[in-house]
Amino acid sequence: MKGKDTALIFIFLTLLIDVIGLGIIIPVFPKLLAQMKGISINEASRYGGYLMFAYAIAQFIFSPVMGSLSDKFGRRPVLLFSLLGFGLDYLILAFAPNYSWFFIGRIIAGITGASFTTASAYIADVSTPENRSRNFGMVGAAFGLGFIIGPFLGGVLGQISLKIPFYAAAGLSLANFLFGYFTLPESLAIEHRRPFDIRRANPVGTLRQILKYKQLGWLFVAATFLYLGSHAVQSTWNYFTMYRFQWNESTVGISLAIVGVLVAIVQAGLAQKAAHFLGLERSIVIGFSLYTLGMFLFSIAPSTIFLFACLVPYSLGGIAMPNLQSYMAGKVEPSQQGELQGGLTSVVSLTTIVGPVMMSQIFYFFTTDQAPFVFPGAAFFVGGICMLISMLISWKILLQNKA
Repeated sequence: MKGKDTALIFIFLTLLIDVIGLGIIIPVFPKLLAQMKGISINEASRYGGYLMFAYAIAQFIFSPVMGSLSDKFGRRPVLLFSLLGFGLDYLILAFAPNYSWFFIGRIIAGITGASFTTASAYIADVSTPENRSRNFGMVGAAFGLGFIIGPFLGGVLGQISLKIPFYAAAGLSLANFLFGYFTLPESLAIEHRRPFDIRRANPVGTLRQILKYKQLGWLFVAATFLYLGSHAVQSTWNYFTMYRFQWNESTVGISLAIVGVLVAIVQAGLAQKAAHFLGLERSIVIGFSLYTLGMFLFSIAPSTIFLFACLVPYSLGGIAMPNLQSYMAGKVEPSQQGELQGGLTSVVSLTTIVGPVMMSQIFYFFTTDQAPFVFPGAAFFVGGICMLISMLISWKILLQNKA
């Protein structure tokens, strides 16, 4: 077990550095796009949505390929390849002379962006049913801590130059590659590997395999609505807060750092405790309910203080995903963990194809004279409806049917 624990520490640190690289560019993106296009902050949100759309299309297509490749060749080489891709993406963004180059960088990142997919499969490889929720919670904890450090650094560095955070993110990603190259052991034993099959290494093929397992199909639907709703926060938070409350890059970074602290606390410890005291099924449903509450409260926030307070129920919703991953991982064979995680990443990517454009357009529309009324929080309200659907599906499948 000592070797497995050491490997989990390696995975945690690798993901932590990866998320710092992602978070460091968030505070500067709105102003960078606004300056590059010569437009306002709220209009820049539309162009940010288009970039996320390009990233999502590439990831939707290639995530199942990466997941299946990791089932064939092991987790280590696929994870290292994805880290190199992120480093190249950030360098392109740093040197981009115009908006078109941003698309190229985002597409490269989407093709190679398998770090969380492969890391989740790695965790499934080295986990037991007893510690699986805790170990999947480490992914969320790495995400949370990365968003404490990354956006804070991005806000500080962005005050110097809007391009410096991209150079820093590129350096972190390439350093992460070197760290993984020298320290990360392989987790998938030879006897648990399977041949690569192109018929399964695509979103449709992966979904067909997953749907062979009872209950997983509807849980994939619930996850789809959850991730779709979450794009109200991911795609409009910085634009919304700058528009509604006149925040600057530093305040955006601080708010995301607070989210990171809360997410790290919830997913590093509370998720497993919730599974222990409530059971996997109830903890998933309660987590979805808290996400829903937080999102609806965001939509009507009248002040900065109220908005910060709303982060508490929303972040507590984080007990849901580690336990959902644990529940689903327990239903498939070891040789299919990469395929399962690739399928989940495809779900994320599918919602990222639709979500950023949809949510950024909703935000933009309800901040213009064309709207029947001004409602900057409209995207959060729509996100709350999506998460309510997730909660109802999970309640039906996990609790009512079980009863």
